[in-house]
Amino acid sequence: MDIGSTVHAFGDDVLADRDAVALADLVRRRELSAVELAEAAIRRSEKVQPVLRAVAWEDYERALAAAKEPREGPFSGVPVFVKDNTHVKGMPTRFGSQGIPQMPAAVDGSFARQFLSLGFHVLGKSSMPEFGFNSTTEFQGKPPTCNPWNPAYSCGGSSGGAAALVAAGVVPLAHGNDGGGSIRIPAACCGLVGLKPSRGRLVEGEMARTLPIKIVVEGVLTRSVRDTAHFLAAAEQTYRNPNLPSLGLVEGPGQRRLVIGMILDSITQIPTGSQTRMAVEQTAAILESLGHRVEPWQAPIPVSFIDDFADYWNFLGFLVGWFGRLQFGKEFRADRLDNLTRNLAASFRRRLWRMPGVLYRMRQIARQSFERTGEYDLILSPVLGHATPELGYLSPELPFPELIRRLTGYVGFTPINNASGEPAISLPLAQSDEGLPIGVQLSARMGDERTLLEIAYELEQASPWHRITDR
Repeated sequence: MDIGSTVHAFGDDVLADRDAVALADLVRRRELSAVELAEAAIRRSEKVQPVLRAVAWEDYERALAAAKEPREGPFSGVPVFVKDNTHVKGMPTRFGSQGIPQMPAAVDGSFARQFLSLGFHVLGKSSMPEFGFNSTTEFQGKPPTCNPWNPAYSCGGSSGGAAALVAAGVVPLAHGNDGGGSIRIPAACCGLVGLKPSRGRLVEGEMARTLPIKIVVEGVLTRSVRDTAHFLAAAEQTYRNPNLPSLGLVEGPGQRRLVIGMILDSITQIPTGSQTRMAVEQTAAILESLGHRVEPWQAPIPVSFIDDFADYWNFLGFLVGWFGRLQFGKEFRADRLDNLTRNLAASFRRRLWRMPGVLYRMRQIARQSFERTGEYDLILSPVLGHATPELGYLSPELPFPELIRRLTGYVGFTPINNASGEPAISLPLAQSDEGLPIGVQLSARMGDERTLLEIAYELEQASPWHRITDR
């Protein structure tokens, strides 16, 4: 582990720098065992955890015992972590909150059943900001989860612990979910591949099923496009949504040359940071050199969407505080919620009158999603409004108006896909002046993950990602 500018656990053990597909193949051929992989991942976790603090709950003793008879599946024996908002039997689910008691789940959640059926071997839970409301994995009253590329910086959120563990080499792949950018944002911060699938592509989690607009989707964070593609193909074998095109296994770049619309500034009217803007423009140049056509484009999304999505976020904060005991049990403590959650709930109460219009307009965005992009096959944009900030910039301990102002400038691109349900992917195609990754986003029409994966393979080959071990 390099305790200077980077913190990682890559080495010459059985994990090496292999992706999940390679590890699963070695287990299948009996060249490695699930026990060996679990032991190596646990050692790596223990090496970086004192600095990164990315593990919310470790279940190493049970994991080692279970590894002697691993689950069958295409990823049998591959060690992973599950995000701390998804029920896994025998582990607590605390949603990153001090207000939820540390009680083990009695059964696996709906998505966890699909995830585990692929053979993954769960070592524990990854950290997240309280209820996923923040775009950094920081907490009130306790230390944050740090970015492996530089522990002074944010690892993003809300799947920040998952991103930190994958980027640091603890596991090749980790579960995440995305309700406003929560897979794509930490992927951008930590130099990973982060695909938000189409709404309904994977089995929904319990929380998503209860929402009037299902903005949250499940997925994974990976170091290779191949792992993301194989995960989606394997998941489709367990659940196939009849309302979406079949995906199958995408194994490399496509042959079709695409017409791609490029967005540089978000609807917030806050200019994109210069380093991020340059990353998108450089990606456009690479795409054009590969024969694709890239044209400037402006999304016809009304500026009112900013307030509408914020009000929907306020609504989620209100649900947590008001119905917490019903959702999380009688031991739930609303007085232990952080400032961000409490202020979201208070803001909702002040703006309750807007909710009928908010829900109507957000549903309209979903209905219009197919027509919005016109002739374009994909949309190229930043993931975030500026480069990864230092820890503290988005702290939940900040005054609420200032935190919201900063979040608005930072998270101006990702929420649109959550409202529309369309897929989008973050790819680590550039680096900041500080040496941290910068993610670039590509979005597609509903159900068209295939085109996203094909272009991701092509970009991965044309402009290989920077690796944390290169620093």
